Amino acid sequence: MMALGDFPQATMKEGLVLDRVVLLGRTLEEYRRYFALDLGQLRGKSILDVAAGVGSFCAEAHALGLDVTAFDPIYGWTWEEIERRCGPDLDHVLDAIRGLKVYRWEFYKSPENLRGLREKAYRTFLADYQIGRGARYVAGSLPDLPFSDARFDLTLASYFLLVYEDQFDYEFHRRSVLELMRVTREEARLYPIVNFEARRCSYIDRFKSDPSLGRFSFEEVSTDFEFLAGSNFFLRIRHRDKEAGH
Repeated sequence: MMALGDFPQATMKEGLVLDRVVLLGRTLEEYRRYFALDLGQLRGKSILDVAAGVGSFCAEAHALGLDVTAFDPIYGWTWEEIERRCGPDLDHVLDAIRGLKVYRWEFYKSPENLRGLREKAYRTFLADYQIGRGARYVAGSLPDLPFSDARFDLTLASYFLLVYEDQFDYEFHRRSVLELMRVTREEARLYPIVNFEARRCSYIDRFKSDPSLGRFSFEEVSTDFEFLAGSNFFLRIRHRDKEAGH
C-alpha cells in the first residue's frame, strides 16, 4: 500500500476507515490473482508496480527473473524507518477489519492466515529493499512518475487508485491515469475497482466519458479473487491507437 499522508477519517458506514499512513504488503500470489497474471507471459516484459509499498511482488518477481520496478513515496525512507512501521501498521489494519461485513474470507480463511501472508510480504520486501533501493525501488508520488515515455510494457497499481475514492478526487485520478499511460506501452491494470465500502468507484464512468482520456479504452475484467466485496474485477486501460493497430 502506498504511503498516503495523514488524512481525516472518512464517513464510512461499513468499510475500513484509515486515519493515518499504513504500510501493508501483498505477495506475488496475491498479485497474480488480483490482475489475472500469467507469469510465463511476463518474461521479457518491463513491469512497473505503482504504490508498491512493502509488498513482495517486486522481490519475488525479481527472484524469478522478471523485470519489475516498484514505485512508492516510502522508498525515500531508510530501511529502519520502514521496518519499524510494518508490524504496528499491520496490527492496526487487522484490528480495524475484524467483524466488517464487506470482507469475504474464502481465500484467507482467518485473520491469522492473513497476518501470515502480510508478514511474509513485508519481510521479503525488507530483505530485497536493502539490496535494490534506488535501482528497482524508486521513490516518488503520483500523479508524477520519474520515467521516460513508454518505459514499461505493463503497469500495475493495487489498493491505491479507485479504492481511495474518498481521499483523492477525480482530478488526481485523471492526472494519474494520464501519467500511468504515458510511461506504459501496452496496458495498465488497476485493482480493485471498488472503494473501501465495497462500492464500484464512480470515477470509472467519468474516465470513459472524459475527452482528455478519449485515447484510452477502459475495460472491467473479472478475476477469481475477492476479499473486499466486489473486488473480483480489475480495470484494464489500453491505448486505442495500438488496439486499432492490432
